[in-house]
Amino acid sequence: MNAPAITFDAVCFGVGNLSAEFSFSREAGSVTAVLGPSGAGKSTLLNLAAGFLSPRSGEIRLHGKRVNELAPAERGVSMVFQDNNLFAHLDIRTNIGLGLDPALRLDAAAWSRVEAALERVDLAGFGNRMPATLSGGERQRVALARAFARHRPLLLLDEPFDGLGPGLAADMLSLMLDIRTEVGATVIMVTHDPDEARTAAQQVLFVSGGRITADASIAGFFERRDLPDLEKYLGRSATS
Repeated sequence: MNAPAITFDAVCFGVGNLSAEFSFSREAGSVTAVLGPSGAGKSTLLNLAAGFLSPRSGEIRLHGKRVNELAPAERGVSMVFQDNNLFAHLDIRTNIGLGLDPALRLDAAAWSRVEAALERVDLAGFGNRMPATLSGGERQRVALARAFARHRPLLLLDEPFDGLGPGLAADMLSLMLDIRTEVGATVIMVTHDPDEARTAAQQVLFVSGGRITADASIAGFFERRDLPDLEKYLGRSATS
């Protein structure tokens, strides 16, 4: 039996007034939406998985391998941020190339992957453009192109479509799901949009106060009335 794609085993993190503890696992190829109020710990969970934060205790395993001590570049993870995380002084081609090798030691085959990724997100010919010359949606396409070029087995998304108009956000979500299928990645996606979660995910983690208060199938999740934190999050009264 194959090990889960990702496992958090009593992973604890604490800085100042923030205290978080997470336990969950996900099978390879699954898509999970992470929801909860602002400040609940959703981004903390992603940053722990990516290696940008280190847990105080507990164990993080990717495909059965403990990764607590591994740097982000060694984990087989791609992360797409809300702000695209592009270097403003570098052209688009270089921004994507850095995702393959931070030292840009790329051979012809690797640069071909960069060009193929740009074509995949309908930005063929944009390689020499600078980030400031692109629209918000185009910059998000570049971020997805970088994730596509890297072909990592775990894709982490931190509200990547927040701030885009509804139509463009839906297009980006569809593109992300297509790329996920082509790469065969497991996806964990932080979102504030229940409709986005319903469209993309099979499972949900609801985070409140630094804890996972619900780990469930997305089917029927938003109709549940047994979770006070969810009721408050959705703005429903106890009697409505």
